[in-house]
Amino acid sequence: MKNPIDNYWNLKLELVKASLEKNNFEVFIAENGEKAKDIALDKIIPQLNVKSVSWGGSMSFVSTGLFHALKDDKKYEVINTFDKNFTFEEQMELRRKSLMVDLFITGTNAVTEKGQLVNLDMIGNRVAAITWGPKNVVLFIGRNKICGDLDDAMFRVKDVAAPINTMNLDKKTPCVEKGFCMDCSSPDRICNTWTITEKCFPKKRIKVVLINEDLGF
Repeated sequence: MKNPIDNYWNLKLELVKASLEKNNFEVFIAENGEKAKDIALDKIIPQLNVKSVSWGGSMSFVSTGLFHALKDDKKYEVINTFDKNFTFEEQMELRRKSLMVDLFITGTNAVTEKGQLVNLDMIGNRVAAITWGPKNVVLFIGRNKICGDLDDAMFRVKDVAAPINTMNLDKKTPCVEKGFCMDCSSPDRICNTWTITEKCFPKKRIKVVLINEDLGF
């Protein structure tokens, strides 16, 4: 067989797509981050009556280029929760406002082969928006986030995604030194609120773009 790795990932992504669709998510598959951005701009957003847009922390989302395409777009009321010019209190207020937008964009920490989304948040605004609030949600998910089951997903989040993200954010936690979760009580702890999204309600409120490359943590 030619290109067995490509064949493997194509099959895996189709499997996860089918599982997510069974769980009432709307799902697209993109070859790479650039194509994922195009799907959002050309297929997803035009079908929605989007007047306001915001986002939650996601390296996958930023790496697609969609953040830079939208952040200064005058067509929308943009609530930019990534703006470092605001104080902590102002950033918290922006995150509260972002829960009521027409479109919220972010990623997920893990997705299982059964089509479950698994996330762990520090503040909780990202998982809150996925769960309820924004009229529509778009999730960008790299193939590296796919896990066999909930146990695999939770292990991935705690011992892979969280330590790397903590390092990226320059937090002062034991996992920065050790490279794995120490279940700490540090003031900088980013592992505070778990969510497992079994199904999408209302149907197709959450749109998932599965991306055939490794993205994010």
